Amino acid sequence: MGGCCDPRGCDRMFTTGFARHVARRYRKRGLDRTAARMVAFLQERGIEGATVLEIGGGVGEIQIELLRRGAASAVGLELSPSYRDEAARLLAEAGLTGRAQYRIHDIAADPGGVAAADVVVLHRVVCCYPDYERLLAAVADHAGRLVVFSHPPRNLAGRVFVGVTNLAMRLRKQRYRAFVHPPEAMLDVLRERGLRPAYAHRGLTWQVAGLER
Repeated sequence: MGGCCDPRGCDRMFTTGFARHVARRYRKRGLDRTAARMVAFLQERGIEGATVLEIGGGVGEIQIELLRRGAASAVGLELSPSYRDEAARLLAEAGLTGRAQYRIHDIAADPGGVAAADVVVLHRVVCCYPDYERLLAAVADHAGRLVVFSHPPRNLAGRVFVGVTNLAMRLRKQRYRAFVHPPEAMLDVLRERGLRPAYAHRGLTWQVAGLER
């Protein structure tokens, strides 16, 4: 296990039941469309022999797909332990046990506790973190070649969805909150640390940004 961290309600929001649901869906359908776009971007840029760091890796389906496509190893960081067992099962089913590591660690709070990697991935993660500048600064500092992340669009639909989600969390007295951060400001954090945009997908519910050095 990695360094201690404050899960900020992620442990109650993303439960073992939720992890089982995500794992079942991956077994049945494979990657969701947004994750598939992210993997395709990385594969196009070249991941043979690459090390992968996934922030908020969940059950590790993106890590599995990257390992199958030639990545050497992967580390998945989480704020909640709920995904650990399902992540281990999926790795074993894929014949990749020992190629990926699951850690409980907040890279923004303790960037020194994690080794750098060639590739850093964040799928549906930035919207779960209040301080995007701190998080993405740590991401950039750990990325040797490539970064890819997904985020909700900062439009009326995105704001309404997040607002409803947060209202439900407050009514249920849960700490978890979602965020719609400004896309250009997020890219600026990465640009300032030597990464340049190389891919963009602007979907209705999820957008993807890929950057390279």
